[in-house]
Amino acid sequence: MTTHEDGAPRVERGAPAPAAARIRFEHVDKSFHDKQVLHDISFTASAGEFIALVGPSGAGKSTLLRLINGMHKPTSGSITVLDTSPADCSRRELQRLRARVGFIFQQFGLVGRVTALENVLMGALSRLRAPRYGIISYPRALRERAVEMLDRVGLADQRFQRCDTLSGGQQQRVAIARTLMQNAAIVLADEPVASLDPTASVDVLEMLRRLSQEDGFTVVCSLHQVDLALSHSDRIVAVREGRIILDQPTAETTGNDIHSVYRRASESAE
Repeated sequence: MTTHEDGAPRVERGAPAPAAARIRFEHVDKSFHDKQVLHDISFTASAGEFIALVGPSGAGKSTLLRLINGMHKPTSGSITVLDTSPADCSRRELQRLRARVGFIFQQFGLVGRVTALENVLMGALSRLRAPRYGIISYPRALRERAVEMLDRVGLADQRFQRCDTLSGGQQQRVAIARTLMQNAAIVLADEPVASLDPTASVDVLEMLRRLSQEDGFTVVCSLHQVDLALSHSDRIVAVREGRIILDQPTAETTGNDIHSVYRRASESAE
C-alpha cells in the first residue's frame, strides 16, 4: 500500500475508504427553522480522495460543505473533521480547524484590488500573530513560499498583477494557490468552475486533482457538470432532496447513473 507524506494510506480509484477518515458524517440531519434540508447523512472521506458531490440545485450540497468547516452545526448526528467535532469547538478551536480546511468558492473569494501574491499570502494569516498590510509586511520566507505556490498553479509571472485584472480561470488558480499556502488537509470546493468557460473548467479541475495527488489533501467538490465529475474524481456522492442516494467509486459510475439523479428530481417536481 502506498502512503502520502503524512503517513495516511493513499486511496486508489475504486478502493474502499480506510477506517481513519479525515471527514466522517454519522446520521446527520440539518434543519433551518422548520425546514429540514439534510436527512440521515452518513459518509466518510479519506486522505488524498477526490469526491465529486453532485445533485440538483437545492439538494443540500452547499449546506453539507458548510457543515464540514463548522459554518453550520448539525441538528442531530455527529460530524468529525480531522479528529475534531466542529460543532463542539470553541471559537479559537474552530479557527484552528478552519486553518486546515481550505474553501474554494464559485466567485473566487479574492480581494480584487490587491495582487495575486498578496491574496496567496493571506492563506498564511492564521499562522501570524498580527494583521498584515501589504506584501512587505509578511516574513520573507512566507513571501518566497507564496511565489512557489503561484508557480505550482502557473501564475508566478502574474504575481504582481491585481486579481481583478486576471481572467476567471486565473483567479480560481490564485484561490487554489492560497489554499496551498494554508497547508490545508482538506479542500472544499463549492461549484468552483460554474462561472468558467469549458476549457478553463477542465484546467482548474485537472490542476486541483493533480495537486491533491501530489500533496495528499482530501477534496470534496460540488459540481453540476456530469462529464467533469466523471473525469476528475475518485468517488461520486449524489444528493437529492437532502439525502445521499448514490455513493460509489467513479470507476463504477456511468453518466446515466448521475443523470438519473437530476431526472428523478425533475419528475418529482412536476
